[in-house]
Amino acid sequence: MLRLGLTGGIASGKSAVAAMLRELGFSVLDADSLAHKLIEPGQPACEEVVREFGPAITDGQGRVDRARLGALVFADRAKLDRLNAIVHPRVAKEVFRQFDEWGRNGTCDAAFVEAALLIESGIRKHLDGLVVAWCTPEQQLERLTARGLSEDEARRRIAAQMPVEEKLRLATEKIDCSGALEQTRQQVAALAAKLFRNKAAR
Repeated sequence: MLRLGLTGGIASGKSAVAAMLRELGFSVLDADSLAHKLIEPGQPACEEVVREFGPAITDGQGRVDRARLGALVFADRAKLDRLNAIVHPRVAKEVFRQFDEWGRNGTCDAAFVEAALLIESGIRKHLDGLVVAWCTPEQQLERLTARGLSEDEARRRIAAQMPVEEKLRLATEKIDCSGALEQTRQQVAALAAKLFRNKAAR
């Protein structure tokens, strides 16, 4: 089974691409949602995150308030790096556990993990290929402010990530999400067809 990554900058369209891949029958693991679960109460990462950043990041009931945590770490690179050091190894362990399970079950010939920080976390080094979804920085900004972030906060979050040019240099496949949704869908369909062709050739 091919183990493939799907990444891109924040608000670049990778979640839309992931949904299209699922529609085409591929298994796609959402690593960012997995990271959110790992900081829920009762999880070891939750205790470590609260210990590191203090009770001010909780909602008063022991749950990490992701908005407060995000505001804190995206304003301070050292804090962001510390959070990633706590969460990323646990995410990677769960990602590869899921890949192993899918591989044993023989349910698919190619599966994806979708995450914003696939490259930065080191997961990419253990994958068979990397799909990078991208759009223009102006579109990222527009999409983030439409989600309710201030322009300053949106710019900080974009700046905190690896530049898209660097991600594209590491890509084995690229999906341009700057156009209409149907154009993105056509590119995803072409990628799926290529994967199916490669399967037939193996």
